[in-house]
Amino acid sequence: MAVTKFVLNETSYFGEGARSVLADEIKNRGFKKVLVVTDKSLYEVGVSKKVTDILDEAGIEYGVFHEVLPNPPIANVNSGIRMCKEIGADLIVAVGGGSSIDTAKAISIIMTNPDRADVVSLNGASNTKNKGLPIIALPTTAGTAAEVTINYVITDPEREIKMVCVDEHDIPIVAIVDTELMASMPKSIAASTGMDALTHAIEGYITKNRNTMSQMFSMKAIQLIYDNLDKAVNEKDQEAINNMGLGQYIAGMAFSNVGLGIVHSMAHQLGAVYDTPHGLANAILLPTVMRFNGETSYEEYREILVQAFHTDARKFTKEEVIKTFCEKIKDLSERVGITQTVSEVGGKVEDIPMLADKAMEDPCKPGNPREVTKEDFIKLYEEAM
Repeated sequence: MAVTKFVLNETSYFGEGARSVLADEIKNRGFKKVLVVTDKSLYEVGVSKKVTDILDEAGIEYGVFHEVLPNPPIANVNSGIRMCKEIGADLIVAVGGGSSIDTAKAISIIMTNPDRADVVSLNGASNTKNKGLPIIALPTTAGTAAEVTINYVITDPEREIKMVCVDEHDIPIVAIVDTELMASMPKSIAASTGMDALTHAIEGYITKNRNTMSQMFSMKAIQLIYDNLDKAVNEKDQEAINNMGLGQYIAGMAFSNVGLGIVHSMAHQLGAVYDTPHGLANAILLPTVMRFNGETSYEEYREILVQAFHTDARKFTKEEVIKTFCEKIKDLSERVGITQTVSEVGGKVEDIPMLADKAMEDPCKPGNPREVTKEDFIKLYEEAM
């Protein structure tokens, strides 16, 4: 039996109001000064205040960096590092979706690995020497699972690429999955981040590096997301939101350890070139790529149909399995109001060869269960247009 390595964050809390543990976690661990990393919209609507109020009540010193952008660029990281140094922070508290937590991770790593201050050298397997500045992460979206993963994504606008950085030194020491913070998500964000989580779970289930433990987590995540996303988005049902918070976290436990596939390879390019929100890009591409991957992964699709999608597919032919599987995904996507084509988010046919070239270099590509060429990427982008 081959040796399997599985890395998870140290401590996690789940449930409505879970942020109440924040002050005790900070004080009990001996931290003195906090950099809160969040985005402008969460700051302006008062979501991040639900966290900083706890710091105020506990008398914990902090500064707030609230400049994080969607698809955060290198400049965001550099600005955050400057503020982190200015206030002398010994802890980062990240409040937000993947963009905020990813930016916090990059700040964390460079604070303790100053030789990586160029940021671009963090792309891929980062191989840093030192653990990053400690992070406590409070996600506000049920999607990226950045609070439990060893990955973060930063955009390089000059090269128009998303850098997928993989580093065990960046994983938050504490994850606080407070679903009250997720309940205020606008419908469009709840839908796209939820489909992002489903993409993580499905790609994690079929990736080349999958193993028994990762598939256990991925399957449970698929079940939770498939059963709860519609209610969480369209009805704002609190129990469904709670289950989405759990489902996206469990999906992260798996894919952080076994990787993803070409849905992400392609989606990263839409984010880098057109500034398409990451979850939306994944949601648009997921059915198209799953049809392609079905040639090698149809038995895994059959398992998902039976165990998570409430479909008795045990006697289906390969073609029936692939068709039904992709229809189920597309139906869920439509029910939560997801845009269905790349062209609707600004994609241009003349850009496809360039997008395909970039996708060929994406760090998620090697994990895909089916080998893929530039010509395959071109055809897939064309189908998704």
